[in-house]
Amino acid sequence: MDKNEKFVITLSREVGSGGHTVGRLLAERLKVHYYDKQVIEGLIERFNLTPEEIERIKGRKSNWFNDLITHIVVPPRPEMFIGHSPADVEMVVTPDGIFECERKLLISLAEEASCVIAGRSGFFILEDHPNKFDIFITASREHRIKRVMNRQNLSREEAEKVIDKVDATRENFTKRYAKTSRYDLRNYDLVLNMDNLTEEAAAETILQLIEKVL
Repeated sequence: MDKNEKFVITLSREVGSGGHTVGRLLAERLKVHYYDKQVIEGLIERFNLTPEEIERIKGRKSNWFNDLITHIVVPPRPEMFIGHSPADVEMVVTPDGIFECERKLLISLAEEASCVIAGRSGFFILEDHPNKFDIFITASREHRIKRVMNRQNLSREEAEKVIDKVDATRENFTKRYAKTSRYDLRNYDLVLNMDNLTEEAAAETILQLIEKVL
């Protein structure tokens, strides 16, 4: 990955590993946008986007990217819909339809500007990106349990259920669409175990690697 050219860093992570915070810190220090599940789903929901609508907006508005980013946290203006009101745009609600919308949106965002993308099988969706670095953030089960307990104020049993459910959901998602396991380390350029790292230290480690090696 060449940091001096337009790049994308994909960050897959286990729930409770601290990967979400690592990704945010990394994006902040690189001064690029950070996209996670909430942002992607928020964009799709707020703008009632379908794969076709993404292409329509890109084709008719040269500043489509700035409009989307500007309106992540504020209501969209009517002109954002390029002649359509929100009610006129039919939202795709099937899992495959939502995935296709996410896929097109991630590709479009990565093509537009350097960014860090968390989850959503970014390592697979963006496999053809010419300047990409794929990271997997992991941690021991005990580390994850304690972190989920503390951050979500859950009992140990509740935290374990959360971890097992999210792990299964993410693995099923990856296997369904990427046709591989998210635990196959051959999918990534770097794997970090967070057991003895703070989120700040992990972000710094990644930055140092980018500066010295890439």
